[in-house]
Amino acid sequence: MTKAILLVEDDASIATVVRAALQSEGYEVTCCASIAARDRELDSGGFDAMLTDVMLEDGDGIDSLPQVRERHPDMPVIILSAQNTLDTAVRATETGAFEYFPKPFDLDELIRAVSQAVGSGAKAESGEVDAGDGMPLVGRSQAMQGVYRMITRVLRNDLTVLILGESGTGKELVAEAIHQLGRRKTGPFVPVNAAAIPGELIESELFGHEKGAFTGAVSQAIGKFEQANGGTLFLDEIGDMPIEAQTRLLRALQSGTIRRVGGRQEIAIDVRIVAATNRDLKPMIAAGTFREDLFYRLNVVPIQMPPLRTRSEDIGPLSRHFLNLAANEGLPRRQLSDDAVELLKTQPWRGNVRELRNAIYRLALLARDDVIDAAVIEEVLDPQVETDMVVATDGMSSAVTNWLADAAPPQGAVYHRALHAFERPLFEWALQQTGGNQLRAAALLGINRNTLRKKLDDLSIEPDTFGRTR
Repeated sequence: MTKAILLVEDDASIATVVRAALQSEGYEVTCCASIAARDRELDSGGFDAMLTDVMLEDGDGIDSLPQVRERHPDMPVIILSAQNTLDTAVRATETGAFEYFPKPFDLDELIRAVSQAVGSGAKAESGEVDAGDGMPLVGRSQAMQGVYRMITRVLRNDLTVLILGESGTGKELVAEAIHQLGRRKTGPFVPVNAAAIPGELIESELFGHEKGAFTGAVSQAIGKFEQANGGTLFLDEIGDMPIEAQTRLLRALQSGTIRRVGGRQEIAIDVRIVAATNRDLKPMIAAGTFREDLFYRLNVVPIQMPPLRTRSEDIGPLSRHFLNLAANEGLPRRQLSDDAVELLKTQPWRGNVRELRNAIYRLALLARDDVIDAAVIEEVLDPQVETDMVVATDGMSSAVTNWLADAAPPQGAVYHRALHAFERPLFEWALQQTGGNQLRAAALLGINRNTLRKKLDDLSIEPDTFGRTR
């Protein structure tokens, strides 16, 4: 029996192509270009599915869908949109859309979705999702559209997600979006960076410990799993987790229970797991440094984050977004000229979005005029500076080597002693350069203000001694 499709699209060229593609697959296609015409068509005949654009000549195709749902609750709806943001993808999901396709889309994928939709005979599950006033991810490139679509597909379930990508691509932002937009948004979001925790402490960090479980365990401690109960546990840099800790993590994921270090009681946990890594885990599996069974347990829904160099069209929106953030945090409000954006697009951005963010904050801090043009970027982001940094790094490496030889820190404490010795002069220098202004010191270092404050507390550095704080 021929399936009837209603296509609501005000772009005649797109409507022609989609109609021809669907008709070639045997569908009966009716086209219209407005919400009013859509409603007339729906009232006059039965349709097995509807494809609709968002921005139509007489209104918003998504905002008007609740009325369609009331009259045709079982008709699958597929959203087509040139408004390619995560907000649009989430709005489409909120309405119970069967699928969401950002423009330009792949016709073969669209046809497969239509086939699945008319075969299912049921709408996608709908629910309330508060997208918030500002989405944490920025970008309208095709690569980011794939990320947005994957995010919307995991909002209504608790499937484990593995986020893959280079450092600085925004993996934690994706994890936060999955939590904040999903059904666990009222629960805690607990991040754990496996690379930042000493191997001998990671099990205690994850699962907690009982008093007296080991030397220094002077009281009971609740681990990250228990802290995240009812919410989301984000395991960042999972590829850096020691193999012994991987074994206990796998057991926890399989059983849904944990046991504190030194404890005997099994504790039930209810957490969603989102993991991330910048490493290729498959060679690590072959080398025996990452458990294959843990990989398959984590890799239920993989999301690949694209490096910034592959989506240069997002550099302009990202840069303007970071300028707004910088201004909201107290730095001067700046604008980017068109030639400045074009110059930024030519940079390699090996550190991805994180490097771009730090560069934009530096520009906001150091630029002399409100409008940042290409000349300012060439001055502030001078490639020669990178060369000078390499030379300086060589000298610093020699100094660290000499310090290690002279200080001879005890075994097991080398890393933390060296880090402490290096961080103190670094943060003191930043405060000296900015007269004790913590906001500007954080921008100079390329870190956020909260991180700076925590480091100053950890190192017992008093910013007041460097001048007037802000």
